[in-house]
Amino acid sequence: MEQSVFFSTFALIFLAELGDKTQLTAMALALRYPWKRIFIGIAAAFVVLNLAAVLIGKVLFLLLPIFWVTLVSALLFLYFGYSTLCAACGEEEEDGPPPTASSAIRTAFVMIFMAELGDKTQLVTASQAAQHSSSFSGMGMVFVASTLALWSVSLLGIFAGKQLVRYIPVCWIHRAAGVMFLVFGVLMGIRCFSLY
Repeated sequence: MEQSVFFSTFALIFLAELGDKTQLTAMALALRYPWKRIFIGIAAAFVVLNLAAVLIGKVLFLLLPIFWVTLVSALLFLYFGYSTLCAACGEEEEDGPPPTASSAIRTAFVMIFMAELGDKTQLVTASQAAQHSSSFSGMGMVFVASTLALWSVSLLGIFAGKQLVRYIPVCWIHRAAGVMFLVFGVLMGIRCFSLY
């Protein structure tokens, strides 16, 4: 029983996030910061989000209206897109000090946390946990499967981003990442106003 809960949850979450903004965000962040630091921030964000989904479920969404979560996420993506475009191909990026471990981890955590709070995968995790809430081990399997699926998709995004550097100049990748963040910000802003 528990194995089927694990595999069904893993498959649902993995397929839902493939090519989604989380994977693309991981890819873009890995071009700006060391991948291990990015992964620590991403992994921590997903642990917190999945714990919230499994333990609190729908109560979380009653306490934090989705409008405000979406608005903050949109503004965050717009800011990060703007700063990425400003830093793209800049001389100061190579001459300046490398980012600290804490700033890279914090940036990754905040970006992923805000992007995924109330997203479809968190809702799927909450509904899977509700379906298997009769046993603690069933809820535990949902948490582990969902977290591992999200970590796997993020690692794929990180390493795909690292491979892009071999074929495309970093300057152009940074510009594309900046535009991508701006697009996500605009789309989230549109979604925000539709919720209002």
